[in-house]
This record gives sequence, structure tokens and C-alpha cells, in this order.
Amino acid sequence: MLGWRIYLRFERRRVICAVCKAVRVERLDWLADNPRYTRRLAVQVGRLCREMTNKAVAEALQLHAETVKELDKQYMREELTRHPPAGPRVIGIDELSIRKGHTYRIIVSDVERSRVIWVGGEGRKETDLDLFFADIGEKKTGKIEAAVIDMWKPFRLSLTKNATQAQIIYDKFHVMGHLGKAMDEVRRQEYKRVAEKDRAFIKGQRYTLLSHRENLSREGKESLKKLLAANRRLHTAYLLKEEFGQLWDYRSEAWARKFFERWKEQLKCQRLKPFEKFAALVERHWEGIISYCNPANKVKLGFVEGVNNKVRVIQRRAYGYRDEEYLKLKILTAFLPRK
Repeated sequence: MLGWRIYLRFERRRVICAVCKAVRVERLDWLADNPRYTRRLAVQVGRLCREMTNKAVAEALQLHAETVKELDKQYMREELTRHPPAGPRVIGIDELSIRKGHTYRIIVSDVERSRVIWVGGEGRKETDLDLFFADIGEKKTGKIEAAVIDMWKPFRLSLTKNATQAQIIYDKFHVMGHLGKAMDEVRRQEYKRVAEKDRAFIKGQRYTLLSHRENLSREGKESLKKLLAANRRLHTAYLLKEEFGQLWDYRSEAWARKFFERWKEQLKCQRLKPFEKFAALVERHWEGIISYCNPANKVKLGFVEGVNNKVRVIQRRAYGYRDEEYLKLKILTAFLPRK
């Protein structure tokens, strides 16, 4: 207070229980779980940890880093108690890499309320996602109308088993990611095929070809113009890549199908094998992709991808969390209202 550190000295009553004869210590509501600190200090630590690293908070408040973590845990648990998740109508499912060695956890989000509601599992198998449905119960599971997922088969199998009424919507950004890989494969093939003098236009242009033209700088747009003028096949592939994104703008399944058929027609005689493989991938997952055309399914597809980006920021800020419970609490509270 006013630059001074204040310590409170007090006595807690200790009583002997008349029933079990055990010694009990008086509970004081203004104390944190750690009796050396007050609840107000725990709240202050928790609020600071939402914006600062634990090390910075420890230095500012002259506390040990482990103490900061434990007080932050208490703050986050109480925040989750005050904001219990409601039964979601639309969920988003994605995996999270928590450390090297293909160690994954599953993140489930309430897409309409823009918050993460579950982090768990021991991998990204069907049985791991089954744990989520077991946690929320049959009543809430029955209210799920749609699920935004990538093309990972175990997620689809778990959904069709536990939430049979839910409409599967394949995430646009994962689909476009497969198209981006096809575009990059065409670039590598062309680099190997053309003569040495023409490789200068292709070398180092991976980002240029994968980005939308409006997102490029002036220099990037000039490089793209020269590249497309120098290589006809890359020009065709780039135009097809840019055009395919229109599929998610349709509100009629019939018109979306006509668009896709016309798009596939343009692949004939172009010798773009990676694009042909991508078209076959879309064909196999057509029902989940086209379900977005339903006006009731026009949900925020970017939120699921945004969750992963925000989690990566949390992990980078702490150089990774060894305490997995702490990481889960961080993820679950990162999307709560800041009041």
C-alpha cells in the first residue's frame, strides 16, 4: 500500500472435533488456498498473469515464481466456477501439440459463444474425443446441432457415434490448407522442370504463391506478376487456387455443386496432378464441406483456427508449460470476459 509491503499477523482457532477427535483449523474466507497470502493478492496475481509472464509478475510483487503459479491457478479455477460453460449448439474440434514427439490434446470450443469449453484426452484418437461427450453428458450432447472439424477420421467417427444428430462441417481453413500444399507441390515440380534461366522467377516465391494477392506488399505483387507471366502452368494453378475459395460463399448446395464441377473441368489437359488429387479429396468429403451452404450452418469458421493461434501465443510466452493442468487452465480462461 502506497509503496509499502504490508504483513498481517493473526491467530487462527484450532478446535478438537467432538465426533472424530481430530484437530481442525478455523477457515477464514479472506485467505487464499495458501494461508500465507490473502485472496485479494491471489486475484491481483491472476489478473496480472493474464497480461504478463509469471517471471515478470514475480519480480513486480517480490514473490517466488512457484507461488505466482499457485495463486494464478486459484484465480483461474474460481473464474471458471463463476463462468460455467453452457450447453453448446455448435462445437469446434481441433488438436493441440503440447510438446515435441507427437504429443497431442484435443480442444473443444463453443463456436457461437467464442470460448474453449474442454481440453483433454491423451492424444487425438476416437477414444480421446469420446471423453468429452462423457464429460458433458447425454443431455448436452443431444443439443449439439453442428460440429466444425478438420478431415481427421477419428473425430468424425466419434461424432457419428456420440452425437448422431450433429451436422459435420469441415473447416474451410484445413481444406484450403490442402489446396495450398497442392499449389506448393506444383511450384516444386515446375522448378525442377524448367530450364536454369527460368528458375530465378520461381525460387523463393512460395509465400507469394500461397498468399492472396490483396495481402501481398507492392514488391510481392510485382514478383507475382513476373512469375505468372513467365510460367503458364503456375499461372493456371494460381488462378484455380484463388477461385476455389468462392465455394464457401454459396447458400445453395446445387449452385455450389455446379461451381465445383466447372472448377474440375478446368483441370482437364492442364497436367496438374496435385490439383487433381485435391479435387478427389474434396469429392470424398463433399457432404461435410457442402453442409456450410446451409444458412443455419454459417458459423464462424475462423474461430477454431484462431484458438490454436492464441494457444501458441500462450505457450511461447511461457516457453512451454511443463504443468499440463496449468496449461489447460490458461487455455480455458483465455477466452473468458475480462471483468
